[in-house]
Amino acid sequence: MTILDKLRAGVTTSSAAETQTLAAELAAVLPPDTTLALHGNLGVGKTTFVQGLACGFGLTEPVTSPTFNIYTVHRAPHGLREGSPAFRTLVHLDAYRLENAREIENLLLEDFLVSPWCLAVEWPEKIAAWLPAGALHLELGIAPDERHTLRLR
Repeated sequence: MTILDKLRAGVTTSSAAETQTLAAELAAVLPPDTTLALHGNLGVGKTTFVQGLACGFGLTEPVTSPTFNIYTVHRAPHGLREGSPAFRTLVHLDAYRLENAREIENLLLEDFLVSPWCLAVEWPEKIAAWLPAGALHLELGIAPDERHTLRLR
């Protein structure tokens, strides 16, 4: 069973480390130029998941929520060679403070989406009209026993 199959079936994790490992595994199979919409309430592990993606892409700088900056660009480390499987620019967008999809045009986000990239969007429902048709949608939640759930729609 591939990581995509596992996520489509639904996965439960017991720790941030497990969630990050799962995300790193997904990073290894994502095609270039992917938009990943991360759905879920506050505290379900969206930023934790993006931290795992960053590890999977070989990125070494810290990943935190870009709530006040709206988005953060994480570029592949200097020593990582273009064309290697991990080489990717990760753009982490927190759309929570955006009022509508039109506001995203003012961010000049497209200037940072230089192939190969992965755009990870927290609160994608705020900019649903802007998201590409091929975006992958991942639902994150917390089960009654406090474990985290992830399901690819």
